[in-house]
Amino acid sequence: MKKALIHDWYTVYGGAERCVESITNIWQDFDHYSLVDDLSLENRNIILKGKPTTNSFIQKLPFGKSKYRNYLPLFPLAIEQFDLGEYEVIISSSSSVAKGVLTRPDQLHISYVYSPVRYAWDLYHQYLKESGLEKGFKGMLAKYFLYKLRLWDYSTANRPNYYIAISKYVAERIKKTYNKESIIIYPPVDTKSFTISNETEEYYITCSRMVPYKKIDLIVEAFSLTNNKLIVIGKGPDYQKIKQLAADNVELLGFVEKNKVLSLIKRAKAFIFAAEEDFGIAPIEAQAAGVPVIAYGKGGILETVKGQFPGAKTIDSSSTGVFYEEQNISSLLNAVDYFNKNIAVFDKETIRQNAQRFSVERFETEFKETVEALYKDWKNN
Repeated sequence: MKKALIHDWYTVYGGAERCVESITNIWQDFDHYSLVDDLSLENRNIILKGKPTTNSFIQKLPFGKSKYRNYLPLFPLAIEQFDLGEYEVIISSSSSVAKGVLTRPDQLHISYVYSPVRYAWDLYHQYLKESGLEKGFKGMLAKYFLYKLRLWDYSTANRPNYYIAISKYVAERIKKTYNKESIIIYPPVDTKSFTISNETEEYYITCSRMVPYKKIDLIVEAFSLTNNKLIVIGKGPDYQKIKQLAADNVELLGFVEKNKVLSLIKRAKAFIFAAEEDFGIAPIEAQAAGVPVIAYGKGGILETVKGQFPGAKTIDSSSTGVFYEEQNISSLLNAVDYFNKNIAVFDKETIRQNAQRFSVERFETEFKETVEALYKDWKNN
């Protein structure tokens, strides 16, 4: 059969691209489509096995590769211009508009969804606030275009034959947004690269892109009020702002090479996480190194970390972390204190075993079996 894989855009080697990498490990005969492709040769070889992509007209617009998000109002039009008539099976890899590609009734379309379009749905008000678009003429335009995007996005709900969600949390949001049921297949995490260290040093660690929703500023502010050492890895638009919040016990390292990241994480006392994520790869990588996680207890993290909230009299020996209830300083510091009082409960090998539930091998086997079963069901009906 002829197969196409359509991904929103290829600009970085991120979590969604790691999923595409694994899907192309399973089947290497896809033709690839995307709104924009700005991959390096190295990343193209890893993700797409060196294959080219067919791209939308946005690629040719001024600064289309680097500032493609400025063309958001054109995304629905662009995604519908792809003629996929020659393919029997289409897999969309979607956190934006890829799921809205046009197909015929005699074509099977399976959409692997990382999230419904967050800035148009559940993060709408937060997006406007963080972008300074709550008022004024630009704000009015942004609200109008996001309103139109919501209408289009909802109208495309029936275009995939089947939905596969990256977590139960996302499946619930797909149900809420599109009134569609989903199969759940957790994304692949490179757990093999992380190993357990026999030494644990007296520092906490976090690793993330420095963008608003990751809440690295919250973590830095909280630890700056304590004597606990915190190491922060990552760069991004908020780096300078966050650096100004850091006390002497908080060390911002910026970009760090992979080998050093692995070394720092596995010797940490705990990994700190403050975002509300649909899945969240970094906390699983920390667990793969046997490091417990202290995380905001909402979103996909509740599916990937086995933990308790402060107040539980006992912590189960199978626990891999501690949750906090509110996205604020006092709640986070309360969780850190609770973790320290119960630190003897956490076992590195037990924590690593929990992370193995999300291995690359598990994903590729599960995804292959699921797609083949859906194809058989579709053919028989």
